[in-house]
Amino acid sequence: MALNIQNISKSSEAIDYKQMPHNIEAEQQLLGALLINNDLYDKISVFLKPEHFYENVHTIIFELISKLILSNKLASPITLKNLIDQDERFNDLEGSKYLVRLAAENTSIINIEEYGRIIYHLFTWRNLINIGNEIVNVSYSPPAEISPFDHVEYIEQELYGLAESEKYGSDFKEFSTALTEAIDTAASAYNKDGNTSGLASGFRDLDELLGGLQSSDLLIVAGRPSMGKTAFATNIAFHIASKYQTEDSEGNNKKSIDGAVVGFFSLEMSSSQLATRIISEQTEVQSEKIRRGKINKHEYEKLIEVARKLQDIPLYIDETGGISISQLVARARKLKRQNNLGLLIIDYLQLLTSSNRRYNDNRVQELSEITQSLKALAKELNIPIIALSQLSRQVENRDDKKPQLSDLRESGSIEQDADIVMFIYREEYYLQRKEPKVGTEEHLQWQENMTDVHQLAEVILGKNRHGPTNTVKMHFDGSLTRFSDYTADEKLPERFE
Repeated sequence: MALNIQNISKSSEAIDYKQMPHNIEAEQQLLGALLINNDLYDKISVFLKPEHFYENVHTIIFELISKLILSNKLASPITLKNLIDQDERFNDLEGSKYLVRLAAENTSIINIEEYGRIIYHLFTWRNLINIGNEIVNVSYSPPAEISPFDHVEYIEQELYGLAESEKYGSDFKEFSTALTEAIDTAASAYNKDGNTSGLASGFRDLDELLGGLQSSDLLIVAGRPSMGKTAFATNIAFHIASKYQTEDSEGNNKKSIDGAVVGFFSLEMSSSQLATRIISEQTEVQSEKIRRGKINKHEYEKLIEVARKLQDIPLYIDETGGISISQLVARARKLKRQNNLGLLIIDYLQLLTSSNRRYNDNRVQELSEITQSLKALAKELNIPIIALSQLSRQVENRDDKKPQLSDLRESGSIEQDADIVMFIYREEYYLQRKEPKVGTEEHLQWQENMTDVHQLAEVILGKNRHGPTNTVKMHFDGSLTRFSDYTADEKLPERFE
């Protein structure tokens, strides 16, 4: 089918340069099919939009068809006649006759989805050409107010936006499908060690409370400085990465059966500092001694042995400081596509910046955009995201230093967007700064209190979208920057001396 629209079509002008990719026949077939059977609209409306058509006339026709169908009205050459006749853009084409010819010369309505995808893919090719042209044009004559890196970031956003739009979106799920997924999740939890349906964090009591780290969840780990937030996140990252195992599935894809590939955005610490923490934890050699080189031959050999074991774990660290949320999202998507990312950790939230400059000094709105983007990313990639967050100084002004949801800095959006909010709290940190004068009764009492809280940490669950809130006790060894499961003295085996 090749209808003559030469008089207004930009696709048929006599030109001596390369034409943009297009397929007029596919556009005509699709529009003709819709004019014959409006029910076909549901098959392509999820992903196909008026702007995806190359021919401007077809863009207008599809837009009019969509408006009528969405208004529960019939879209046919007859019902469209008045709208077309009143539109000056159709004067030279004899619009109403063109609609009749579209419907009459339509040969098949079976492959409308295929026609829709052809149109959409060609639209994507045209966008890629436009992006390429923009790269060349701006690079030849760059505006004075932007740097090349600003332009690279903008192009990255455009490309990744184009890549993600190819997913077409998702339609409604039947309840039976959702029910099957729920049962599969329960079966997975039943068959796993520790009965966790999500990724096991490596902390027994926490996993029992949360059921593991759940896909599509945004988890906030908050605390004042020196509480151990980074150590806590590093411990989880190492445990999950070190447990990573896969099995072959359909299409030669690797399906994760335990652990996950972990991405760690370290906006404050360098990758070598994080690696030192992990090595210290695994070798039980103090990180301070490792940094200063004050280790003996046995400890050095131990470091080398552990380093060899750790070099193949799927833990990826991005140490770029001052990264924007759009850059983070782009890099996370890339890691997901290339390495099947299963867990993302951000250290920490307040060091991220927005890509939108309209916020200026409104940090609350800026942080709101960041947390909303992280929650959307968790759903999109179907992975848990752990974001560390600082607490406001108002904690220090209270007698009771245990943190609350209201202590989150610029907090409204964090509390709202997060599925889980956990606070890291160590009473020992505050108590050791209140040492009374030696030799007094107060000092004796202080020593007893210090013994009670020595190396004791609490993970306070301030919000849990999936279940109850509670407090989990943990053991924390500051010299090794290591959290571990807490065991009460009464549960320890009896000692014989």
